[in-house]
Amino acid sequence: MADIWTPQKRSEVMSRIRGGDTKPELLVRSMLHRLGYRFTVHGPRNKSLPGRPDLVLPRYQVVIFVHGCFWHGHDNCPDFKMPNSRRDWWEAKIEGNRRRDARVEKELCELGWHVVTLWACAVKNRSAREWLESRLPALIGGTPGHLSSKVAEP
Repeated sequence: MADIWTPQKRSEVMSRIRGGDTKPELLVRSMLHRLGYRFTVHGPRNKSLPGRPDLVLPRYQVVIFVHGCFWHGHDNCPDFKMPNSRRDWWEAKIEGNRRRDARVEKELCELGWHVVTLWACAVKNRSAREWLESRLPALIGGTPGHLSSKVAEP
């Protein structure tokens, strides 16, 4: 199927997709703050760590990534559907993102950080947010340098 927009319009639309301060990130920040956790968002540690984590909780040696279900290829999620146009390009793009995420996670664990990956669908609706809020203390209390925690909607 051909794109419904001109290349210029498609470029304009794609340029408006933000890489940071997304709605799911802001919801997670609010949730963490409400629970009493303090974190950095744009601090020097965030920029110097592999993968530039969305949130760093230095006191707990925890980094949090808030992944968009589409851009990071969240399997079995209704928010992730591989586009039909330019399918080969999109498959390579999403797979490249997944490989990079796995590499970054491994590097952070080797540096002694506990990695928590939250999917955007985990904050999509009220019940999902309530479930996540009840799980966050256990996720953050994980042992540094061990396997990461990945959370999606219950």
